[in-house]
Amino acid sequence: MARVVFPDHLHRFTDGTHELEVDCSSFRQLVRILEQKWPGIESVLTSTTVAIDGQLFQDAWFEKIAPDSEVFFLQRIEGG
Repeated sequence: MARVVFPDHLHRFTDGTHELEVDCSSFRQLVRILEQKWPGIESVLTSTTVAIDGQLFQDAWFEKIAPDSEVFFLQRIEGG
């Protein structure tokens, strides 16, 4: 099980859910599971920075997720 944490910018898709436990082994599988629960969230997640166990990924699509990982979705800020 991975612990998934959603920041404020995703709450409209998650009805205010901040955390949930998801049984998955990759980011791709996680997105599929979340898309089933909240249709339309895939486009938001794929344009979002992801932190898996504290390591940031700009494109986590193929990242493996170990059991008991923490997955955070962070708002990507373009430019600088």
